[in-house]
Amino acid sequence: MKISSFRDRFREQLQSQYAVQEIDSIFYLLTENYFGIKRLDLALDPSAELDENQEKQLETALERLRNAEPVQYLTGKSEFFGMDFEVSHAVLIPRPETEELVQWIIDDQADAHGDILDVGTGSGCIAIALAKNLPKMSVQAIDLSEAALEVASKNVENNQVSVQFRKDNILEIEDLGQEFDVIVSNPPYVRELEKASMRPNVLEHEPKMALYVEDSNALIFYHKIAILARKHLKKNGALYFEINQYLGPETSNLIQEIGFETELKKDIFGNDRMIKATFK
Repeated sequence: MKISSFRDRFREQLQSQYAVQEIDSIFYLLTENYFGIKRLDLALDPSAELDENQEKQLETALERLRNAEPVQYLTGKSEFFGMDFEVSHAVLIPRPETEELVQWIIDDQADAHGDILDVGTGSGCIAIALAKNLPKMSVQAIDLSEAALEVASKNVENNQVSVQFRKDNILEIEDLGQEFDVIVSNPPYVRELEKASMRPNVLEHEPKMALYVEDSNALIFYHKIAILARKHLKKNGALYFEINQYLGPETSNLIQEIGFETELKKDIFGNDRMIKATFK
């Protein structure tokens, strides 16, 4: 079958889920990742054919896409802050909003020396981006998931930075082991009541323990991390969070009650998305 004919098959099968331009982008991303065939190659040779194995591979990909699986899990790759990251079902796919949080930290800490802790590191995207762009800082990261830490370790190696990882459940520990200049976290914050508004690609495929919290205790991670930060941040240190856009004031108030001053910041879409907390 011609590659262009299989592209048309993608358009037909996925038209209820994606716009045509997005379908084409996904298709060409797959042909490049699977076979090394770029969009330009196909434009120069529109009669190019797929062999039987390539057809089977694309058919499998099409079925996974029909089941709303994110294309990043098909390729095993995602981009974040200008770097390539391996991803699997053990980690969340890095989001553009999180890049804004990372940029905020880099802007604040551009000339700083010291120690950073990333809580709930997942793919390692926050920790690695900070290590890459703040070379005077030493970066550590923790996560509950052994599988996530394996992915993060590969990303450290691939991006040639230094990050020290350890396995810990932040809700169960009472001591971080040292003081830090920066503590950052993008913890689980999606309430059960918000599931109905989420896209199937997130709801059905990304790791639940990295996403969801109970409606009755939606700020559990913010409370625990802020309590630990109160004890383990250095005098002029800062705590940064990505937050649930619907709980901006509530999250700020909680952190203030623990003894911090807070700055609530919106993302490029105008949603409350991140908080910086410093000592009063």
